[in-house]
Amino acid sequence: MNHTGIPAELTDALVRVAGVGVLLVASDYDGCVSPIVARPEDAVPEPASIDALVAAAALPDTVVAVVSGRERAVLAELSGLTAPVVLVGSHGSEFESGFAVEVTDEARALLTRLIDELRAIAAEFPGSTVEVKPASTVLHVRNASASDAVAALDRARTGPASWPGVHTTEGKAVLELAVIETSKGHALDTLRAAVGADAVIYLGDDVTDEKAFAHLRPQTGDIGIKVGEGDTAADYRIADTDDVATVLAFVAEQRARTASAG
Repeated sequence: MNHTGIPAELTDALVRVAGVGVLLVASDYDGCVSPIVARPEDAVPEPASIDALVAAAALPDTVVAVVSGRERAVLAELSGLTAPVVLVGSHGSEFESGFAVEVTDEARALLTRLIDELRAIAAEFPGSTVEVKPASTVLHVRNASASDAVAALDRARTGPASWPGVHTTEGKAVLELAVIETSKGHALDTLRAAVGADAVIYLGDDVTDEKAFAHLRPQTGDIGIKVGEGDTAADYRIADTDDVATVLAFVAEQRARTASAG
């Protein structure tokens, strides 16, 4: 650990990647830019992280993105971020131009059935709630008792999650059922190709972020950073959202030095 509070080996890697031609810096929102909270609608971002994201996005050949499981419109409202920061919602499937995969009438009908079923499950287990998105619905059990949370998730897994055409994503105290395939990893691939990124930095804390880590290319200098505890494919780990702010600020500073030196 050095004076920045970032592990020394991560600091060295960030300094190296700051010198690439085109850099893509991307992060999850909840648990990274914003602390995890009991009520998802109360997820206020850390000001220092927002400042760092905006500063980095203003630099030459530096693309900044927030890739979240949230609906893109909600992500924009909560974060307050606007262009040039790129916002990608619905676990990497929802861009400013719309969904990467078409949501058909058949898929919308399936989504209606899923919402009704999850609401019926949530009604049986106090503290459980259902979130509705344009192409998915989410069962939240963070505020349910431990036993009710397990039971509600089990009912959803063995019930609607098993229906044909349903794509399941598990997170921390949540189960999301989508009617299109979603992947933060594919989102990173799309962004990398669109901007011609030479290297990617990605920060994530949840199970869903493992798909993003799996699409990184360490041989080109890509850096995956796991926030918090848990098994991960990322090469580096930091503790919490305060460390995320520190890392983002460090990246912006190093990138600015590289730009000025050039």
